[in-house]
Amino acid sequence: KVLIDVPRSDLAEELAQSQTKIQVLQDTLQQVLDRREEERQSRQLLELYLEALKNEDSILSKVTESETVPRKEVDVVDTGTSSTGTSAKTALSDQILAALKEKAAPELCLHSQDLELVLKEDTQALASALRWDKQKTEALQQACDQELSKRLQQVQTLHSLRSTSKGKKTLP
Repeated sequence: KVLIDVPRSDLAEELAQSQTKIQVLQDTLQQVLDRREEERQSRQLLELYLEALKNEDSILSKVTESETVPRKEVDVVDTGTSSTGTSAKTALSDQILAALKEKAAPELCLHSQDLELVLKEDTQALASALRWDKQKTEALQQACDQELSKRLQQVQTLHSLRSTSKGKKTLP
């Protein structure tokens, strides 16, 4: 950087070279500095992108897991309860009901589809199935709603990051 900032005539005199050779030298040094700065910026951008991908992959794997696993459970439960009909007052599986009863914060343990099922369930029927009062059941449904909203916002944020990072790929 110092060699670039030195006046060309002074540097030429000090190195006993012509001013054209000094100009070529200074231009080359400036190109090297520019390239190093571009590489540094590219590394930073790549690190941010990789971090965003890691976060997206972890959230998407959780979302994918929550979309695939409960379907199998629901299919089995639906097949089992459709013939009896009156054995359960809710459409929720025994596993979901057990998680709701046993866990301190069940909304954090349930998959997104299970959270949706809890939200769709009639409050009175759910309270009866859990043997809870209506206020406690409403609080549970509200917590499930908040958790589902939070997950949806995370997915939307990841999609936004992905579209932003795709847009930056086209930049030089």
